[in-house]
Amino acid sequence: MRYVNSFLIAGEEVIYRAKLHWKIYFTPQALLSLWLLPLIKQSTSEFVITGKCIIIKTGFISRNTLEMNLTKIESVNVDQGILGRILGYGTITIIGTGGTKESFHDISSPLLFRRKFQERDIM
Repeated sequence: MRYVNSFLIAGEEVIYRAKLHWKIYFTPQALLSLWLLPLIKQSTSEFVITGKCIIIKTGFISRNTLEMNLTKIESVNVDQGILGRILGYGTITIIGTGGTKESFHDISSPLLFRRKFQERDIM
């Protein structure tokens, strides 16, 4: 069972599920671990927007989670370099009320993630 599924309340649906970009398989760390570390990283990371909150979980042994109500989020920022724009990956930074700031790197289609967050007001 996925981590996010254990936190959904009755009637809550997943609006968008992002994943890590395939570029994580082409790093020195990936090569040295015979692609085992990126496989673990890919399978243990979740980036989800539901109708009520954003839930992000990364890590296997050391777990990092972010669960924030959509009403408590001020903005979702996207940072992409030239290569990130060409290949379609980037960093999303979630800024919550009170100054909470969390960044997540190597997200595939980060602009789509931000658009899905912004569209939740329309729904």
